[in-house]
Amino acid sequence: MGIRIGKTAAVSFALAVSATVGTAQAQQPAAPAAAAKPPEYMVINIESATINKPAAEVWAKVGKFCDLGEWMRAPCVITSGKDGEVGAVRTIAGRIVEVMVSKTPLSYTYAQPLAADSYHGSLEIRAVTPTTSKIVYNIFRDQSALADKAAKDRDKAQRTTQFTTAVNNMKTLVETGAMPAAPAPAGRGGGGAPPAGAGRGG
Repeated sequence: MGIRIGKTAAVSFALAVSATVGTAQAQQPAAPAAAAKPPEYMVINIESATINKPAAEVWAKVGKFCDLGEWMRAPCVITSGKDGEVGAVRTIAGRIVEVMVSKTPLSYTYAQPLAADSYHGSLEIRAVTPTTSKIVYNIFRDQSALADKAAKDRDKAQRTTQFTTAVNNMKTLVETGAMPAAPAPAGRGGGGAPPAGAGRGG
């Protein structure tokens, strides 16, 4: 003889089964998220030739946070904090934001807080002898978002050219008191170059 279950008991049984299934599903491990792309850090180190000036004299000429406006030929304004102090924020070409995160008497390090590539740079004036010095510029960023090796190599080459030009500009400025003539834009016979910092920062 079959077992009859009353309507109330049947409903209770169905709810109990549903709760048990729901609990079992909740206890299942979540599907693993897609693995994050590992960082690929790119480092550029540029050193000038020896400058026949003491390090402190070179720093006095090019070491303020917005001195960059002259030797990178790009508009630069301090938008927060005080130039030369940790926490100072500079805006380059109206759109590139950089904050000073560290400093010494003859160097500073900055970051781009709005960028997703961990971009950092540093400018240092290094004494060679009591009367000579050199400029040292470092760039650090994560290239993992770039499409392939060719894009990464191209990015590094462009930045190396940009900052080598900046270091050479600083050297000339310190030694002669004036910037070298701006190169003519490609395809034109004269005029000034576009801001060297446009799109890439200091």
